[in-house]
Amino acid sequence: MAADEITITAPVVVTATRVEQNSFDLPVAIDVVGKEDIQDGQLQMTLSESLIRVPGITAQNRTQSAQDPQISSRGFGSRSSFGVRGIRVYVDGIPLTMPDGQGQPGVVDLSAIKSIEVMRGPFSALYGNSSGGVIQMLTEDAPKTLEIGGTAMFGSYDTKRQVINATGTTANIEYLLNVSNFETDGYRDHSESDKQATTAKFKINISEDTKITALVNWFEQAAQDPGGLVRNATAGNPSAFVTPEAVFAGALTGNTRVKRSHTQIGFNLTHAFNENNSINIESHVGERKNLQFLSLPSALPVSANGRASEISRDFWGSDIRWDNKGKLGEHDYNISLGINYGKMEDARLDVNADNGVQRPINVAGNTNYGLNRKEDNISKNFDQYIQGKLSITDNVDLHAGARHTKVNLDIKDKFTAGTSANGNNSGSVEYQKTTPVMGAVWKVTPSFNLYANYGKGFETPTFAEAAFTTTAANSTPNLNLKPSESRNYEIGAKAFIADNTQVNLNLFRITTKDELVINASASGRTTYTNANDTKRTGAELSIDSQFSNNISTYFSYSLLNAEFDSAFNAINAGNKIPGTYKTQLYGEVAWKYAPLGFSTALEGRHNSKVYVNDTNTDTAPSHTIFNLRAGFEQKLANWSFNEYLRIENMFDKEYIGSVRVNDTNLRFFEPAADRNYLLGLSANYKF
Repeated sequence: MAADEITITAPVVVTATRVEQNSFDLPVAIDVVGKEDIQDGQLQMTLSESLIRVPGITAQNRTQSAQDPQISSRGFGSRSSFGVRGIRVYVDGIPLTMPDGQGQPGVVDLSAIKSIEVMRGPFSALYGNSSGGVIQMLTEDAPKTLEIGGTAMFGSYDTKRQVINATGTTANIEYLLNVSNFETDGYRDHSESDKQATTAKFKINISEDTKITALVNWFEQAAQDPGGLVRNATAGNPSAFVTPEAVFAGALTGNTRVKRSHTQIGFNLTHAFNENNSINIESHVGERKNLQFLSLPSALPVSANGRASEISRDFWGSDIRWDNKGKLGEHDYNISLGINYGKMEDARLDVNADNGVQRPINVAGNTNYGLNRKEDNISKNFDQYIQGKLSITDNVDLHAGARHTKVNLDIKDKFTAGTSANGNNSGSVEYQKTTPVMGAVWKVTPSFNLYANYGKGFETPTFAEAAFTTTAANSTPNLNLKPSESRNYEIGAKAFIADNTQVNLNLFRITTKDELVINASASGRTTYTNANDTKRTGAELSIDSQFSNNISTYFSYSLLNAEFDSAFNAINAGNKIPGTYKTQLYGEVAWKYAPLGFSTALEGRHNSKVYVNDTNTDTAPSHTIFNLRAGFEQKLANWSFNEYLRIENMFDKEYIGSVRVNDTNLRFFEPAADRNYLLGLSANYKF
């Protein structure tokens, strides 16, 4: 096939405007990661595998499963020591982010995902309490006839994963069932983990105009936590550790680990009243349990060498949206109006532990013998939003919207006796903000668009951030934290070149007041504070090309200068925000040879050095790694077979995969895995 016969097109997305629209014609930075890049040659365990190719996104694999991968967008979320902050996460329009802003993307099995939409910039504020962006995962569509399949994966560190799936359509019901099991000894000492997950989706086509989708997600996981490492004497050596696989002694003494489970059921009802009006009703409910053993010693009279922190969470929420489209005179428009409510209730318990064994609370008449913390954390949000587009000319579209957000954090302390240092720490706080956004796109030619946008962002503290005033035992909650507020400016260009190449480029500037930053982190307990002013300026570039002979290339580049714009505490103006990388590059060259069903790709990734604390006294050095993937596909009657091999870090580079920001014990560094491999075998049968 000649190069000029290949046509590359922009994907259709739903995240930016809540209705399907070509991403090329939107005044926002939004990228789509397709099924091939999510599943082919990947373990499909964490979002970091798929998101490293998206400009503006930092997605670091921590080489251990006790904590979620570190995901940040334009630096928002880089402070997170666990979970995802500053970014809202969804699957099929159902939120995986709680009302207080905590997100757990590990709920969804990536084996069931067909695409991931990643939006950065001010329009993410239209999804509520978030500043950095929106990540939305979309599950597979069901085929017309039944298909069943299975996959077995084997890899380094005795890693094993099995997946069984079935999908199809019966009468008016489309269904998908995906079940998986994962086990690994882990690259580092004390990093074994296992995870079982199930995803089930049922789409009922009640009529041509009315459809209801039910989505069930369940997982159960157990994982050891090796913690971070300190440097040896040579501060400038990226491998200055006893061994990269090492684990600090407290993790072994306290047997640090986590056990968690999560069940969530979501419903999405859509009904079209006519060709111009429709309604969408989303509702979800779930529960989550998390038991984490930490190495943090207790300062209570009865000391211990560890703690057990337990959370039992119930949550639910709903979103009702009306969509309308039509004409104002000769001008096309669409508009969406909606209300959103969510509630979560955490029963939190913190108990002393000896050598990884939880102490009993009641001993010899002492009703708080091993107790450090016992409270209910309740968060609620109630939001209203409007978003729309107006085509003022044939080649100029205006987009605008606003969202009013109200978030309540309520702490009910149930531990009001036992030590003189502990009192009633109950309290509550409420945050409210209206965040407007606006943007315009100028379609200069059918293959070249320019756009600009502006908006305000709003991010409240999560319960994890408001939990403690200090890292000392019996610390009171920090309900004096302010929400951070940001102003976002962005200009960009999108272009098709010679029908086979798409180029996206944007420049942005973000100023934030009262940004939430880590104040101190010691042995599993982290405190936060508000910085005065911060500033982010940067650029994002992606180039996607399809050439003749089934050769394709993809390149993305991120430039981010994230810094404190004014001094506070001991932090100087101009210091870099820790956990943010100034430059990130990703490149890929892929080739397919159809006669043999063969495909292969060489991936390269570079990250600049990253500061690990606010004072900028230490860094994790820059690194460049290369990965290789290759596979075969065969079709025989109704069967299809796939075999693939992935080699990660093929030149065996020693580097720091992620950092623990502002760790008071100086255990900043989490080393990445050395050269490792993954072998996968799958079979699929179509009835």
